Amino acid sequence: MKRRPHRILVSALLLGGISVLAIGAKYCFDMRLAYERVRGSGTLIQSPYGDIEYTEGGSGPDVLVIHGSGGGYDQGEIVVEAALDGSFHWISPSRFGYLRSTFNEGATFDDQARAYAYLLDHLEIKTVAVVAISHGGPSALLFAVLYPERVSSLSLISCGVAPSSDANQTQANERGSLLMNIFQYDIAYWALTGVLEERFMELMGANEGVVASLDADQKLLAEHLIDYMNPVSLRATGARFDNGATMPGERIRAVRAPTLILHAIDDTLQLYHNAEFAASRIPNARLVRFERGGHLLFAVERPIIAKLVQEHIRNNARP
Repeated sequence: MKRRPHRILVSALLLGGISVLAIGAKYCFDMRLAYERVRGSGTLIQSPYGDIEYTEGGSGPDVLVIHGSGGGYDQGEIVVEAALDGSFHWISPSRFGYLRSTFNEGATFDDQARAYAYLLDHLEIKTVAVVAISHGGPSALLFAVLYPERVSSLSLISCGVAPSSDANQTQANERGSLLMNIFQYDIAYWALTGVLEERFMELMGANEGVVASLDADQKLLAEHLIDYMNPVSLRATGARFDNGATMPGERIRAVRAPTLILHAIDDTLQLYHNAEFAASRIPNARLVRFERGGHLLFAVERPIIAKLVQEHIRNNARP
């Protein structure tokens, strides 16, 4: 009887040790799959702006797809899968500091826009429709500003555009800084998204009500976006770049491409003022306002967004 507490303690320690080993094995397995998925999948070219990694596919009108923070060409491919069909030729580059694309100290969103032009020259493509999501917005807008003759249309999905002194913007910036810190370490991101996935969705800019109301398909797409940010250590430099680079702001008045803006009013990461700002500065821009969806709008309203984006591209495609 006196030895029973010791046996219980030993059993508890053994179970704890087994659990730790199991979690460690799961982490190693998941990371191995994540690194294998992105290793060598993209094409790499050299440019004056460093190495540019990209993937492409499909056939039809050319579309440049620009990913958001925490992404890479693979996040662009998710956008392609969800918002475009097989009748478009898409190009999905990894932005500066993401996966194998180079980040040079002092780089700006203008430099990123020029890198897009270099990539299109390499592919012998003169004109593209541009589809951007989240923090892909600034460089997409500046590409349209710097190369108006090359952009047939511009579609902005929950995009960042301009800084703001609003109190809600301060909270959004704090969310962005916290996400940037999490992106520094594979194990921190993996553990957080595995154990507290719904809380992480809220951190990504969707309120509790939106997260709770996701149906099976919507949640699957949201989880897909989150999972494909692994491994985050290969995206950390890009996330830091996004967090500190200057937004285009008033410069977007020079955009001449037909512009479609899709944004939810309850987005707590890229606030709705970004959409209002873009719509008020870009001539003849079309703003489609969604009452809910937060920064997961892309997943929540996927069928509507796909229809609007495809129509916008086709209606403005140049011969």
